[in-house]
Amino acid sequence: MTKYVIKGGNPLHGTIHISGAKNAAVAIIPAALLVDGVCRIENVPQISDVTLILQILRELGADVRIVNRSTVEVDCSHIRNRQVPYELARKIRASYYLVGALLSRFGWAEVPLPGGCDLGGRPIDQHIKGFVAMGAEVDVRNGLIYARVPDRCRLPGGQVYLDMVSVGATMNIMLAAALAQGMTVIENAAKEPHIVDLANFLNSMGADIRGAGTDVIKIHGVERLRGGSYSIIPDQIEAGTYMAAVAAAGGEVLIQNVIPKHLDCITAKLVEMGVDVEEQDDALLLRRTSAMGRVNVKTMPYPGFPTDMQPQIAAALCVARGTSVLTEGVWDNRYRYVDEFRRMGAKIQVDGKVAVIEGVEHLTGAPIHACDLRAGAAMIIAGLAAQGTTEIDGIYHIERGYETIVDKLAAVGADIRVVTVPGEDMQSQVG
Repeated sequence: MTKYVIKGGNPLHGTIHISGAKNAAVAIIPAALLVDGVCRIENVPQISDVTLILQILRELGADVRIVNRSTVEVDCSHIRNRQVPYELARKIRASYYLVGALLSRFGWAEVPLPGGCDLGGRPIDQHIKGFVAMGAEVDVRNGLIYARVPDRCRLPGGQVYLDMVSVGATMNIMLAAALAQGMTVIENAAKEPHIVDLANFLNSMGADIRGAGTDVIKIHGVERLRGGSYSIIPDQIEAGTYMAAVAAAGGEVLIQNVIPKHLDCITAKLVEMGVDVEEQDDALLLRRTSAMGRVNVKTMPYPGFPTDMQPQIAAALCVARGTSVLTEGVWDNRYRYVDEFRRMGAKIQVDGKVAVIEGVEHLTGAPIHACDLRAGAAMIIAGLAAQGTTEIDGIYHIERGYETIVDKLAAVGADIRVVTVPGEDMQSQVG
C-alpha cells in the first residue's frame, strides 16, 4: 500500500505547469473509435483513468502508440471486437462514452456499467434517453448496457431534450450523433469547456458540430471522420486545485498553461476570500500573504462554480476567518470527506446539501483516507495547511485525475512524499 505523507506549514513558492484536461481526455480518446485513420492526441495527462481508457481501446483491437509522455497515436481503423472488457470498464466512470462511440460506428454496443467515484446517484438515464430519441434500442441488464440500431447500420439522429444538465450525457450523445445519417439537436446541453474541446476534436477530424458551449448543440452526421492531430485543453480543475492549495498554504505561485477564462468562477471566489490573483496570457499568478476571509459558495453547472472544486475550496475555508456556507447543487454524496477534515480539527456541520464551515486558526495533521478523487485532492490541500504530519491513504483515487501531483507540489516547496507501507501479510512475516 502506498500513501502520501505531508508535513504542513510550508508556504508555496514557484511555478506549476498544468496538464491536459482529464475530463476532456477520457472522452476524446474513445472518440478515436469514430475516426478512419490515425489520431495524434497531444497534451494527454499521465493519469490512471487515461491508462485505463487506452487499455480498453487496445483490448478492442486498436493500435495505440505512446509517442512521448503527453502524446499518443490511436488508430481504430481495423478494430472488430466491440465487447468492452468488464473488469476494465467497471474501474472508470468515463467508460460509458464507449456506448456512444461504438453505437455511432457499428450500430451496436455492449458496455459494462461504469465505475469511478461514488458521489451518490449518477444514473445514465439521460444518456439512454438521448440514444433512444436518436433511434436506438437500449437495454440495461446483468450489469451491461446493450444498445443497437434496429434494421440499419447508422443512427438516424433526432431531437434530444435533457431533463437535467448532464455533462456525460451531452458528450455521449455528441459521440453517437457524429456519424448519424441525419441531424441531432441536443437541448438543455451542458456547456463545460471539455464539451467544447470534444466538439473541436471531432470537427477537426471532419465532423459537423455547432453550438458547443451553448445550451443547444446541433450535430449534422457525416459519412466518415479522417485522422489528424489535436491538442487537449489545460485542466480547469487541476489548475483550480493548485489555486486552492496556494490559498490554504500561503505563498506565491505562477500557474502556467491555463485558459484564464475557464477559471473565472474559481478566481472570483478566491479574490473574495482575500487571495491576490493576477491574470496573464496563459497563466495566473496567485499570492496569499495575509489571513483569508469567509465566503459562500454554491456549485452549479458551468459557468458556475464547479462541483469538482467543492472539496478543495472547503479545505481552504477550514482555515479562513469567519463562517462560510457551501451549497452542493450537483451531486448528493459530495461531503463524505467531512469526517476526515474533522480528524484534523476542522469545524464543519452538514445538513443535506449544505455545509457550514467555521474557520479555525490551524488544522492539525492526522491519518486520513481519500474517499474519492476530488476529496483526496482536498485532503492534500488540508495537509499542506496543517501543523504537523498528515498521512493520506487511498491515493489511487487521486492518481485517477492528477498527473505527478507530488512532484509538482514538492517543486514549489511542499514537504510531500510517497511512502510504501508493508501490507498486513508482509507485516506479519516481518513480525
